[in-house]
Amino acid sequence: MTGMTDPRADSSIAVYKRGGAVDIKPLAAVEINRIVEVDRSEHITLCYQYQEGQLNPQIIDLQVTRWSSSEVALLAQQWIPILKAGGVMLGALSENSLVGFAILRYQLTETIAQLVALYVSKAYRRKRIAQQLLTKVSQLAANDGAQALYVSAAPFVSAVVGFYSGCH
Repeated sequence: MTGMTDPRADSSIAVYKRGGAVDIKPLAAVEINRIVEVDRSEHITLCYQYQEGQLNPQIIDLQVTRWSSSEVALLAQQWIPILKAGGVMLGALSENSLVGFAILRYQLTETIAQLVALYVSKAYRRKRIAQQLLTKVSQLAANDGAQALYVSAAPFVSAVVGFYSGCH
């Protein structure tokens, strides 16, 4: 992390949900396996395909389940090197349970940082947790000199396409 203090020294942000606060705070790379706590499950009925400059919706029927231990192991192999190279994983915690997370890679290029991952548990969606995680990631990236944040999303999650379409 060039020119940046360790985000673990940064104070937590409190995000409010029904029944209490969700704390957003940096997590260590050794905590990567905690992503299994995040319930990514959902039933997807729309897929988007980019054609001729437009996102075109297509009807599908896909059931996404919680992560398996093998999926978590594969993601850990991909994400731990990013974290060890200076990236940061922010966790959204409710009563010490991980209910969401974001991973930031500083300096994908000299001027662009990357939002590597952003997930929020099913029961915690539409409570502005993803927005708070994205805001914190954007602040960290900007503080490190990034002029832009590279974001990619799975084309079959209509809520995600809508979420990122509204971010500028």
